[in-house]
Amino acid sequence: MKCECDVCFRGCAPDNGGEGTCRARTGDGGRTVPRNFGMITSCALDPIEKKPLSMFMPGSYVLSLGSFGCNLKCPWCQNHEISQTGSFPGARFISPEAAVDMALDLKSRGNVGIAYTYNEPLVCWEYVAETGALAHEKGLVNVLVSNGCVNPGIAKKVLPFTDAANIDLKVFSEEGYRRIGGDLGSVLKFIEIFAAGGVHLELTTLIVPGVNDDEDMMEREAEYISSVDRSIPLHVTRFFPRYRMNDRAATPVDTVLRMADIAGKYLDHVFTGNI
Repeated sequence: MKCECDVCFRGCAPDNGGEGTCRARTGDGGRTVPRNFGMITSCALDPIEKKPLSMFMPGSYVLSLGSFGCNLKCPWCQNHEISQTGSFPGARFISPEAAVDMALDLKSRGNVGIAYTYNEPLVCWEYVAETGALAHEKGLVNVLVSNGCVNPGIAKKVLPFTDAANIDLKVFSEEGYRRIGGDLGSVLKFIEIFAAGGVHLELTTLIVPGVNDDEDMMEREAEYISSVDRSIPLHVTRFFPRYRMNDRAATPVDTVLRMADIAGKYLDHVFTGNI
C-alpha cells in the first residue's frame, strides 16, 4: 500500500517498508513514519554561537542532537555522512525523556536547552515536537537548525516548541533549489511563518562559488529578508571543499565580505563566518 508523505513538497509515496527521498521516513500501513525517531548519530555540547545564533542567549551552551536523513541533496554538505544515509551503524536511541534529562544534567556547564541539528531534523518532526514539549516543561529552550524546506503544516507543528531557529537559505532562486532537490517557495513560507510566530529567527547563506556568489542574487535575497523583517540576522559564510565539491576552491574571503556589504544595505545585522 502506497502512502503520500506530507512532510515536504515532494509528497513521496513509498510502499510499505519503502523509504522516501529523505531516507528517514518509511511507508507503514498507508502513512509514513520516521525510522530515525530518537536514533542519535551526533551529540555535543556546543556554544550557541555555533548554530549559528549570534543574537540569542549569547555566551550560553546548547545540547546539540542529530540523527540521519535529509530531504535535500546539497553537493557541498558538511554532514553528508549522516544526512545522506538511511541508517548509521553508530546511532543510539535516546528517548525524548532521556534527551531532556541529559540537557538538565548539563545545566551546570552552561547548557540552556536542546538544539535539533546536524542532519535535517524536520524529517522526524515528531521527535522535535515531543522532545521540545518536554524540554519546555522543564524550563529548557529549544533551538532548530533546519533547511526549512517543509510544508507549512509541519512548520506550524513545531513552532509552539521552538524558541530560536537558524534556517539555511541556500540560494535565492527557484532554479538553484531545483538543482539540490528543493523548493524555494517552501523555505520562504517557513521563514515567514516563524517570523510571524515570534520565534527568534536567524538565517544563513553559505556562499558557494558558481552557485550563489552573484551580487544581484544577494541583493534580491537581502531585499526579501528586509521585507519580512530587516532586523532578522543573516550569516554570510565561506564555503570550503566538501562532499561532491571537493574539487572546488574555497570561496575567496573578499567575495564573502562583498556579499555581506550588499546584504548590509538592507539588513540591520549581517555576520560573516568561516573566514
